[in-house]
Amino acid sequence: MSPTLILTLIAAYFALLLIIARITGKSDDNQTFFTGKKSSPWYVVAFGMIGASLSGVTFISVPGWVANSQFSYMQMVLGYLLGYLFIAQVLLPLYYKLNLTSIYSYLGQRFGSVSYRTGAFFFLLSRVIGASFRLYLVATVLQMALFDAWGVPFWLTVTLTIALIWVYTFKGGIKTIVYTDTLQTAFMLLAVGFAIYMVQDSLLAPGDNLLNYIANSELSKIFFFDDVNSSKFFVKQFLAGASITIAMTGLDQDMMQKNLTCKNVGDAQKNMYWFSLSLVLVNLVFLALGLLLTDYAEVNNIAASGDTLFPTLALQGGLSAWVGFFFIIGLIAAAYSSADSALTALTTSFSVDFLGIDKTDSAKNRIQRKWVHVGFSLLLLLVIILFKYVVSENVIKDLFMVAGYTYGPLLGMFLFGLFTKFNIKDKWVPVVAIAAPLCTYIISISGTLYAYFVVQPPLQNAETMWQSAATFAKENYYQFGFEVLLINGTLTFLGLLLLLKKEEK
Repeated sequence: MSPTLILTLIAAYFALLLIIARITGKSDDNQTFFTGKKSSPWYVVAFGMIGASLSGVTFISVPGWVANSQFSYMQMVLGYLLGYLFIAQVLLPLYYKLNLTSIYSYLGQRFGSVSYRTGAFFFLLSRVIGASFRLYLVATVLQMALFDAWGVPFWLTVTLTIALIWVYTFKGGIKTIVYTDTLQTAFMLLAVGFAIYMVQDSLLAPGDNLLNYIANSELSKIFFFDDVNSSKFFVKQFLAGASITIAMTGLDQDMMQKNLTCKNVGDAQKNMYWFSLSLVLVNLVFLALGLLLTDYAEVNNIAASGDTLFPTLALQGGLSAWVGFFFIIGLIAAAYSSADSALTALTTSFSVDFLGIDKTDSAKNRIQRKWVHVGFSLLLLLVIILFKYVVSENVIKDLFMVAGYTYGPLLGMFLFGLFTKFNIKDKWVPVVAIAAPLCTYIISISGTLYAYFVVQPPLQNAETMWQSAATFAKENYYQFGFEVLLINGTLTFLGLLLLLKKEEK
């Protein structure tokens, strides 16, 4: 596709978003921005949350993950269902009962102001990193497909992307996001469906069908029970999926802010049930696309893998120009569906949790909220540019691993509040929240530490001693995967037990 056509598509899509923003953002008061005045239909929220949950990371990274991990990701997706059930039955009733705008104010009511701001801080850290990961991936693809040809530097590509998101979210906030996410989800799913339809024609033999082709492929293996040391082991991935869902959805202001725009808790629960079931099917479709693209690249001797697989084949792989057309539309939809809600949630959390401007709706408070919105836009810009130099080939793996460290304290704090009646020394909570991720990291590299200091494997292929120890540990010891979130949350929970007030002991 020509750069001019791609730019035209972006402009047309952005114009459509602006129209929706204009209709939904007629009021720029803080309650509209923060809660949408609790008037969103549950089915609109449910459909839009699919796109926000998937994002550009799923759109690009999940298909590229299949070659190395097969369909093992579905083990995590099945774990998601358990996590969503917990959210629907435990967290949503709590949030609606307390009538929360920011979900972290629960920690303030339960433990105290220091715990409240500690929880909000870890959300801000988690969401800034997560949103930056997602936007980085999409900006990289846009750079390859469009801006490199015009000599536009990467930092300017990122700046333009964030500026467009800021323009249509600064006024309507979450009320606008609920409806733009619906549009973005539709375009994303349309792009994936069309790509599958086009690729299967070049791979399937006459008389064969797509389901048989996928079922007979070695890449479609879902369940892995044979090696407990493997990061693909079923129990590890299933429990990691459940805990990731509770932390990254149920304890995340970004995702919960949409649920809290529903009229009542019953509607919010219906939204969660239908959304979770739909998400299982949608992720399976993404993995099927990854299998087809992997086989197509191999058959046609195209050197593409990981996060470059889908973009390379869609734009340069000899498929129909329509595949490239829908890919660009789907990519833009994926980028905006996650980033716009993240920017809104970051603004909401900081405004409510640290500035307290939800209590009144004065002109001064509205101006403060808008400056916070600008500030987080600039912060995302800086972090994305930094990521260009530090991220690895597969962004979704990095995203979940980082989430294990940043969401762990939130998981431990909320579970402690929900399942115990103990009171704790509020002022020491930040110490536990910082110590738990550090201890988790040490545990996760324990195999490498043991190999480095005790086994001291011989150097191979000019590796450093640390790299050699890491390679040896990977081949011989238990490998920690996404279950670091469970370890982190457990350590936080245990650490809070050390902070019990005297009368509780």
